[in-house]
Amino acid sequence: MSKRFDPYPHVWRLPLLIWQGLFFVGPLLLMVALSFWVVRNYRMEPAFVLDNWERMLGREVFWNAYGVTFRRAAVAAALASLIAFPASFALAFRVSDAARRWAIFFLIVPFFTSYLVRVYAWQVLLAESGPINAVLGFGGLGPFTMLNSAFGAMVGYLTLVLPLVVILQTFSLAAVDRTLIEAAWNLGASPRATLFRVIIPAAKVGLILGFVFAFILSFGDFVSPFYLGGSKPPTLSILIIDTTKSGQQWPRAAVVAVMMILTLFAVASAAVGAAYGRRR
Repeated sequence: MSKRFDPYPHVWRLPLLIWQGLFFVGPLLLMVALSFWVVRNYRMEPAFVLDNWERMLGREVFWNAYGVTFRRAAVAAALASLIAFPASFALAFRVSDAARRWAIFFLIVPFFTSYLVRVYAWQVLLAESGPINAVLGFGGLGPFTMLNSAFGAMVGYLTLVLPLVVILQTFSLAAVDRTLIEAAWNLGASPRATLFRVIIPAAKVGLILGFVFAFILSFGDFVSPFYLGGSKPPTLSILIIDTTKSGQQWPRAAVVAVMMILTLFAVASAAVGAAYGRRR
C-alpha cells in the first residue's frame, strides 16, 4: 500500500526556503549573471561574454589581492582561535554557571556598538601620537607605526571576530561530557593528554566552526584593511571598490565577488567535512 503524501511538514519549510531564495540564492544568481555583462558608455548592458573574467583573472593585481586576503583571514582566524581557547577553557571548566552566563553577556555587549565605531577608536589608540605609543614612550620604546599597516588591520580583524570565537568555543567546551574526562583521569591520563586526546576531540565541532566563522568574517571585511591597514596592499573587498570606481565596472567587480564566494564555499565545505567527518 503506497504511503499518502503529507504536505503539512513541507508547509513549515516554506518561510525558510522563501527567505533563502529572496535574500541569498536570488542575489547570488544575479551577481553571477552580472559578471558576464558589459559596460558601454558607463552603462551596463546584458550580455554573455567572458571578457570580465579574462581581464580580472589575468591581472596580477587580482591574485596579489587574493593572496593578501586569504593569508590575513587565515592568520586572523588562527590567532583568534588560539587567543580565545584559554579564556573559553576557563569559562567552560573553571567558573560557575552564573559567572559563565555573565561572561557570555559581556562578550555579546561589543556587538551592541557599531564595528565601524570600534575601528575608529582603534585609529586613535594606534596612532603614532596615540595613547599606546605614549605609554610605550615612558619605557623608552617607540614610537611604533601600528596604524596603516598589516598589524593595524589584524587588530581590527581580532576586534571583529574574537568575542564570537570565545562564545562558540565556550559553548562547545561546556558541552563536553564530564564522564569522559573522569574516565581519562581514572585511566591515568595526564592533564595534557586529557586535553589533547579527550577534550579537544570532543569539542572539535565548535572549535572548527569558530575558526571558520573568524575566517569568513575576516575574508570579507572591508573596514579593517581600509581604515586600519591603509588599504595597501589592497584586499579583495578594497579591489571591488576600486573596480567600481574605475569606469563603473560593476561586472568586473562581480567577478571578484563571485571568486570570494567560491573560496568561502570551499573553505566552509572543507571545515564541515573536518568537523563532522568520522575520526580515524
